[in-house]
Amino acid sequence: MNASANGRDPRENPWGEGHEIAPRRVSFDWRETPLHWIPDEPTATHVINVLHLLLPAGERWFVKVFKEALPLVDDPVLLKDVKGFMGQEATHSVQHAYVLNHLAEQRLDTGPYTRHVDYLFEILLGERPPFGVPWPQREWLRFRLAIVAAIEQFTAVLGDWVLSADALDRAGADEVMLDLLRWHGAEEVEHRSVAFDMYQHCGGPDPVRYARRLETMAVTAPVMLWLWGWGAAYLIRHDPQLAGRPRYSLREHNRAVAKGLLPTWRELGSAVPRYFRRSYHPSQEGSLRRAVDYLATSPAARAAAGAVGRAALG
Repeated sequence: MNASANGRDPRENPWGEGHEIAPRRVSFDWRETPLHWIPDEPTATHVINVLHLLLPAGERWFVKVFKEALPLVDDPVLLKDVKGFMGQEATHSVQHAYVLNHLAEQRLDTGPYTRHVDYLFEILLGERPPFGVPWPQREWLRFRLAIVAAIEQFTAVLGDWVLSADALDRAGADEVMLDLLRWHGAEEVEHRSVAFDMYQHCGGPDPVRYARRLETMAVTAPVMLWLWGWGAAYLIRHDPQLAGRPRYSLREHNRAVAKGLLPTWRELGSAVPRYFRRSYHPSQEGSLRRAVDYLATSPAARAAAGAVGRAALG
């Protein structure tokens, strides 16, 4: 595939944006983070907490799918970006899994929900088509690469949102959780184009490649909405501090949106028609400068960079 399929000048770097993508070996101390880490806002807290339910299994799956597709990559620049992406996603998976442990320590067991998420990614979207469906292996891989690209469209939008969500600071949100979310969000913006470029490179010829991109987004968007609503309802229903208020409420959700504590429905929904444009490329999403600026000040990212520096000196 040539670079013009992405709508970019083939004389330019066809895959990256001139920015190195590399994992940061961060760590977070959850000992002082309360269950409702946005004070007096359990709905906003748990709607965002759904990230922790989905991402450990989801991002492990991203890495597995990309590992399967690595032999198809014959562009050295893309290959370097893909390996950086895989390192970042593996780190995201581990750090969000630690949050699940923290929730369990506060008597909020997420296992009954996350087992369904594991089944989705490990079985339904595993290395072989489920239920013996006679789907050619190469086409099944392309389908899953397209799913990753569709999901990454939303993670880029969410990442850019959380970097500018000043209302979370004004609400007194826990600083450690905010750093996790913004570090992760910044890296999602940083590697926003990689999954799309990987699919464009490995997805076969048009018009089938473009049609598959539309089809997989048409599946991914409603499934993500369903998983998110189910996850928020699960967390609220099982929250040990919410006896007497056991149900997820769309009214409470919209109230949190109005306060700026959650992204608007329009911000999320408009990501779909943008993605459907044939000329679309994820480099149009968010602000790479804002992401890089945050990574330069993130306490966890700075500590990780300092540890690497000390190891090099030692």
